[in-house]
Amino acid sequence: MLEKTTRMNYLYDFYQSLLTPKQRSYMSLYYLDDYSLGEIAEEYEVSRQAVYDNIKRTEAMLEEYEEKLLLFQKFQKRQQFIKRLKELALKKYANDQELLETIEALEKLE
Repeated sequence: MLEKTTRMNYLYDFYQSLLTPKQRSYMSLYYLDDYSLGEIAEEYEVSRQAVYDNIKRTEAMLEEYEEKLLLFQKFQKRQQFIKRLKELALKKYANDQELLETIEALEKLE
């Protein structure tokens, strides 16, 4: 469950601008603020089932966006390359402060 939550949080971060305000709100409350379906339903005065259906549809939409655009997958690959680059730099160029600062700046861009 934690892995799914983490993935949904990343997908939400990447694709939230493609969602409707209601979808953004439901996903934010459910995944970021850890509200229950019942709490969201009460907040919006709708049924728990309506919230559940909306969240499931939105999750599917986020997965479709990722399947087509691959923003999260590319992010993960960049993270791996940055980590490897940092390891190599620390191993072979530990005294090159400019290189290490450049790698740190690259990490902060992500």
